[in-house]
Amino acid sequence: EGLFYSAAAHKRSEVIGDTEVRDTLRITRATTEKLHDFAFELAQKRKERGKPGRVTCVDKANVFTSMAFFRKIFDEIRPNYPDIEANYNYVDAQALDLVRRPWDFDVMVMENMFGDILSDLGGGLVGGMGMAACAEIGDENGLFQPAHGSAPDIMGQDKANPLAAILSGALMLDYLGERSGDSRYTDAAALIEASVDKGFSANALRPMEFGGDMGTLATTREVVAGLKG
Repeated sequence: EGLFYSAAAHKRSEVIGDTEVRDTLRITRATTEKLHDFAFELAQKRKERGKPGRVTCVDKANVFTSMAFFRKIFDEIRPNYPDIEANYNYVDAQALDLVRRPWDFDVMVMENMFGDILSDLGGGLVGGMGMAACAEIGDENGLFQPAHGSAPDIMGQDKANPLAAILSGALMLDYLGERSGDSRYTDAAALIEASVDKGFSANALRPMEFGGDMGTLATTREVVAGLKG
């Protein structure tokens, strides 16, 4: 979907000799409706947990017909969630606003390429990609992993920030709780997130990635200690 519809692996790009390449940005109603429903339902869950619980539709509807269609479907879905505040932002303005006033945003829904870029910007805002937890959720399965990939340059040196992996585990537990109806998973996810929050608030979590003095093992031990406390 989106511009990733034409990702090289799919071989859908139109290659015209050695002079031009054209990629297709594809927006379908079926996928976009599921995406917007997911965003609003996520906002509802976050609101129940004391978060802002607002949704921002990030697009470029003033330029691209596909993005205008994306926003049109957002407007059709929006009335189904009257308890959730919703608004729009063009993607370039969103990049500016995330740097200038990130606290004004909670859940943002957008096309894949825009999300690929702004998610890294979000990682930078919270100190680095070592905080960037990731959940890739499909109709039947979910994949949970840090967004940052591997770091072979610091392998075996006890320097990597493990929090993205730990928080990805929390996302997985939350997902399992929702799918199974077993609140123990959801409670465990909340405990992990609370331990990380408390650790930073008390300056007990100081990953080297942020200029701190704690490596992978020490950071992990502190999160575990927060769970016990």
